[in-house]
Amino acid sequence: MSALFEPFPLARGGKSLPNRLVLPAMVTRLSGEDGLVNADIRARYTRFAKGGVGLVVVEAMAVHAAKSGPLLRISDDAFVPGLRDLASACHDAGPGLVFPQIIHFLKVSRSGWRQTVDMLSLEDIERIVEDYGAAALRTRECGFDGVELHMAHAYTLSSFLSLKNPRRDLYGGSLSNRLRLPLRVLAKVRSVVGEDFPVGVRFVGDEHIRGGYTVKDAAPIAVALARGGADIVSLSAGGKFEDARKIEGEPPYPYTGYSGDRCMPGAAYPEGANLTIPIAVRRAVRSAGLATPIVAAGKIATLAFAESVVRGGHGDLVGLARALLADPDLPKKWARGEEDRVVRCLYGNVCKALDESFKRVDCTLWPKGLGQAPESDDTTPPIWPTGDGIRAEYKDGRVLVRWEKAHDPGGLYGYEILRGEGESGLLLHAASVREKSQRYEDARVLPGEVLRYAVRPYDLAGNRGPLSAVVKVEVPVSFEFPAEFGTPKA
Repeated sequence: MSALFEPFPLARGGKSLPNRLVLPAMVTRLSGEDGLVNADIRARYTRFAKGGVGLVVVEAMAVHAAKSGPLLRISDDAFVPGLRDLASACHDAGPGLVFPQIIHFLKVSRSGWRQTVDMLSLEDIERIVEDYGAAALRTRECGFDGVELHMAHAYTLSSFLSLKNPRRDLYGGSLSNRLRLPLRVLAKVRSVVGEDFPVGVRFVGDEHIRGGYTVKDAAPIAVALARGGADIVSLSAGGKFEDARKIEGEPPYPYTGYSGDRCMPGAAYPEGANLTIPIAVRRAVRSAGLATPIVAAGKIATLAFAESVVRGGHGDLVGLARALLADPDLPKKWARGEEDRVVRCLYGNVCKALDESFKRVDCTLWPKGLGQAPESDDTTPPIWPTGDGIRAEYKDGRVLVRWEKAHDPGGLYGYEILRGEGESGLLLHAASVREKSQRYEDARVLPGEVLRYAVRPYDLAGNRGPLSAVVKVEVPVSFEFPAEFGTPKA
């Protein structure tokens, strides 16, 4: 059996993860302004749990009562019944453990103004510590298996950790000062939840902003948090206000700059784009004599790569956010050796764009209007009823591939486009498109290349149909210039 699917015991509470796969917290915008658990939230997380992931980390919920739009809350006992029901529903749906992520954030406005950590008084800081403690205690009362403290991206505790922290007192300047509030929060949480309740921490391993910290600081930060009582250290990257794009009349959104790209590496980035972070952090934590498990994340897309992360000692647990949004059943499929039935994330970051636009976050691959990832026990793959009809042509620096519609009695999900370079050799996955599309444009072509394409349909259960015929396109040695540009000079 793959090490990914062996039980993974936690140091506290006598609990084990059924496997090493983790759903990191991610925004859904399914909550209402009241911050209560609703039917959509319940359906989204029970669907994740049903897929068999080892640890479900429920999206960030506020520890304080500041106005924030559609965000879950845990700042008052009024939120306990809904959260208790959510924890119970997830436990009934699947074998994994469930941690809520709890967060404190600073104020932002549509004018572009944002509160910074140097605006907080010492009384404000004390309140933050107390709010985290009270919220963490509620997570235990709700029946969750542990709690994760949000210390990442653009939010309060991350802003204290940041090298851009402008405070000039005991909470700013040196690394030990910047760690002071996060460590106080961690200590407070531990004191209220007890020694037998797992507490995780998620923080940024590289800010990816000019003047921000890198893994050089992240390594000692992780060691300090592990020594301070963190049972799991989960690593992210970027997602900062400092390089966010400014849009008139909209509050700043911390994932629109380069640091946001690094937080959620898109299709242009290689698989495991952020893996250097957990490698460096885990090495430092182990060198300090600590066994605290490290969660590696950042575009880990395939079973082979996830296994290499664990086998190579790069991370103890593997975080999969967008991959699980595209296919919550990925853990079950991987455990059964069914990589070829996984619905593959495009890494086109449509989900990120929806969040940026303050819209509910669904996967662009889901059948339109469904609202959740589809479920199907169908075992019959799609077919090409009248032939695949695949054809491809080069035009204006691109290759356009078209094909006929496939059919599946249980419902077609989409198509995988495979691409090969040269006259022979492997065809590799290039993209996936929804079932309503029968076209794909490839702009990654060079003069003189010979490219080959094929298409494979897949249904709601992930069953793959037969591969289409393979079509070949010969790209001209010299790209033609449209007439309006004139003739290029030698």
